[in-house]
Amino acid sequence: MKTKPAPNWWTRNWKWLVPAGCLTGLAGLAGFIALITGLVFGLIKSSTPYKQALARAQQDPAVISRLGTPINGGFLVSGSVNVSGGSGQARLAIPLEGPRGSGTLHVEARRSAGLWTYSTLTVQPNGAGDPISLLRPSL
Repeated sequence: MKTKPAPNWWTRNWKWLVPAGCLTGLAGLAGFIALITGLVFGLIKSSTPYKQALARAQQDPAVISRLGTPINGGFLVSGSVNVSGGSGQARLAIPLEGPRGSGTLHVEARRSAGLWTYSTLTVQPNGAGDPISLLRPSL
């Protein structure tokens, strides 16, 4: 009587190995995408226009009265910052969150001779409310 040969390792284990391999590949891809996204947002958040605009919004009395304090920048910043030598430009939309509300800080700036000049620095509160200009003269 002829006996059936014992199944090899692949025959015994393919049912869990294939899904585990696919899930490992998907997890690696998701991790790579998260890493790239974190690096891009980190670079934008470390830029001078982002830091200066957020600091101005956090100190402005009109923004504080509308959003409360502390005011924090959200994670999903959109826009771009381009710098080449002493010149550059920035266009950003920074989500803001405070205990009383939220909004978006819109920033447009140019860099010349290493100095940033802002043409737009406005907080648009979510919901009803007029935009708050942060470029008005200090009293």
